[in-house]
Amino acid sequence: MTQFLSYAIPGLPYGCVFALMAVGLVLTYQTSGVFNLAYGAQAYASALIFYVCVNAGWPSWAAFLAAVVVVAPLLGLAMDRFLYRFIRSAPVLVKLVSALGMLIAIPSVLQLIFGGQERLAPPSLWLPPDSVYFHVAGDAINGTELSTVIVTLAVVLLASLMSHFTQIGLRMRAMAESPRMVQLAGINSERVGVAIWVLSSFLAGLAGVLLAPLFAELQALNFTDLLVAAIAAAALGSLTSLPLAFWGGIGLGVVQELLGGYLPSGSVLSSGLRPALPFAVLIALLLALPGLRERWFHDDPLAACDPPPPQMAAAIGGHGLEELLRGGGWAVLAVFLVSCLTWVPPNWTFTLTQGLAYSIIFLSIVLLTGMSGQISLCQAAFAGIGAFTCAQLVSHFGISVFLGILAGGAVAAVVGVVVAMPALRLGGLALALATLAFGLLADNVGFQFPWSGNGDSGVNIPRPELGSINFTSGKAFFVLAFVLLIICAAIVLAIRQGTTGRELAAMRGSELAAASIGTNLAKLKITVFAVAAALAGVGGALYGSLQGTVSPNDFNSILSLVFMVVVVTTGVYTVQGAIQAGMAYVILYQVLDYLPSQWRNLFPILFGLGAVTYALHPEGVVEWQKRRVVEIVVSWRKHPEPVA
Repeated sequence: MTQFLSYAIPGLPYGCVFALMAVGLVLTYQTSGVFNLAYGAQAYASALIFYVCVNAGWPSWAAFLAAVVVVAPLLGLAMDRFLYRFIRSAPVLVKLVSALGMLIAIPSVLQLIFGGQERLAPPSLWLPPDSVYFHVAGDAINGTELSTVIVTLAVVLLASLMSHFTQIGLRMRAMAESPRMVQLAGINSERVGVAIWVLSSFLAGLAGVLLAPLFAELQALNFTDLLVAAIAAAALGSLTSLPLAFWGGIGLGVVQELLGGYLPSGSVLSSGLRPALPFAVLIALLLALPGLRERWFHDDPLAACDPPPPQMAAAIGGHGLEELLRGGGWAVLAVFLVSCLTWVPPNWTFTLTQGLAYSIIFLSIVLLTGMSGQISLCQAAFAGIGAFTCAQLVSHFGISVFLGILAGGAVAAVVGVVVAMPALRLGGLALALATLAFGLLADNVGFQFPWSGNGDSGVNIPRPELGSINFTSGKAFFVLAFVLLIICAAIVLAIRQGTTGRELAAMRGSELAAASIGTNLAKLKITVFAVAAALAGVGGALYGSLQGTVSPNDFNSILSLVFMVVVVTTGVYTVQGAIQAGMAYVILYQVLDYLPSQWRNLFPILFGLGAVTYALHPEGVVEWQKRRVVEIVVSWRKHPEPVA
């Protein structure tokens, strides 16, 4: 028992912070209907500002007021005014992408302002971290751990009382049902919404300041792990119960430390299962609790009153203008191909070849999310499966790289079928979190073994050969990547134009309506997941062969979030959107590489903030601009200037 307590008690401070974040997530979701995945970034913002202020000589109380009482609520207010108030009744994908954009952009903005240097030994909020107040089961309880527990208990109690026994709490819960219904009842929903985001941001800032001293270094990634645990704890509370969410957070913190104590020290299981545990718990809860699954499908009762989405540019100008646009696209493609084979420098040829490989991976997002409406946040994991399968088969079995690329796509497709099984019972945000869980498990556990991704050492993938043709040169490999992209794009277009494409469009519009006309939803979901995973696997293997060496860092779970944001920002509904996203992704990164190192944070900032535009232009920024140009041309054709 003494050993058990010695492992469990250090998990209490972590559990308290998990619980505090979970309470904030439940409160936010109950009152606004938006599941704020940017919560971890908000916590990091307050922790960083608290650190900077204390190291500048401010007393702790003044730094706390600045970081938690002032900056955190102002950040919540800004997010509500400029983003979340526009998407409270929006579809799940809009809410998800907008929150992911904030999750990516906020830490990068802060690092651009304050620099990205190491920040060691974050300061404690209240009691001195070096002081020991008492011992339990042989473990010393220091000031940081004690203050974390006390502050968390006090804040959770106040939040629970406010939610159940105050008028503002009742209005907040009414907002969760429908902001428009609240307005019809004569309540100022905008004021309630402002109060919600100010309060939830205060909780996020407080959690961030409490969490930071528990780690040796202040890093944004630690707060992503915090968000992971908070989501699982919120699910334990069925997104409705603050006490259950609180105790769920406590339990997760304790169990994580127990795993670290009892599992072999330094093993992959010990280092990987601990951060992956919350999402494993989340998947189990989603599959086991039907009521919880239903709550993730949060739709406003009056959402059907929204206007239909805008037409695509090609459908506005008629057949003649559509042919002109198609011809212009082929002309641009021809110029691009000739340029890369003639005058483009080798470093840019390599960059553009990377863009072709990413475009194949992004086609999987177009197929899965744009065409079928299924939200997947693990496409980087499928790409990694393809790359590592190819590498292992080539190095250990001596097969050709071409066969390795095909085998990587096939293995990824098989894994995609396995991942699709929960999709038969899940959807919307629940499916997104379940796929993110798979990505986290693959990143932290699956890719760390020597027979898979080989951990930080990575694996080697040579350039392919076809008889006497060698693709080791940059231009030859560019041609190979271009041909593979054309083949994969043709597959996606064939699916779109066939019966399967029409069934996918029906399922995206309404799964219930699609099932009522005889569509086999189970077969359709498994098929689309398998094909999308195969595309990502082929793209990942091609990328690995281009790089020569790849490791799990090239396909980490954060990249899956970035991929989703990049594609939906550019255009998730068309094949052209995937290609444009792939090229924009690598070109922008290459251009920013010429700037001083601190300005490279503009890369995630631009895509992160660009994701916010998805709320207003779900067709994508490129398609939106194209439609504006076409509308101007059509208007000019209908109303020509009078001849003098």
